[in-house]
Amino acid sequence: MSRAPETVQHADVAALPHAENRPQRTVFVRDLILDAYIGAYESEQGVTQPVHINMEVEVTEPSAPEGDRLEDVLCYGKLTQGVKAIIAEGHIKLVETLAERVASLALSHAMALSVRVRIEKPNAIPEAGAAGVEILRTKRPAP
Repeated sequence: MSRAPETVQHADVAALPHAENRPQRTVFVRDLILDAYIGAYESEQGVTQPVHINMEVEVTEPSAPEGDRLEDVLCYGKLTQGVKAIIAEGHIKLVETLAERVASLALSHAMALSVRVRIEKPNAIPEAGAAGVEILRTKRPAP
């Protein structure tokens, strides 16, 4: 008897939801720009600043890829709403923390296999276009 796919609260605890050889696709959100309370420095407390968020989520394809059903896919609209909810929770000191929370959100979807998240603060360093972090997180295979 097969087990139902598990969802994950943390990126390192979930099993792969489907066989590894199942067809895959990439769901992405690029250049999502949100104002966030973020930063570890005193000057960053109590004020918002823009963050640019990019994510690519590798997912297994649904059993009927041409089914044209929203419930059969990882919805990038819902993913974006989830990111907005994370930011609305309040001040985050580190871009690394925000990236981990976004990655956990994406990997909580049963079809997600891995996620690449890039968080940029365009105003962090005056002489630079942006500074930030990029992470890659993958679900572990089931034992």
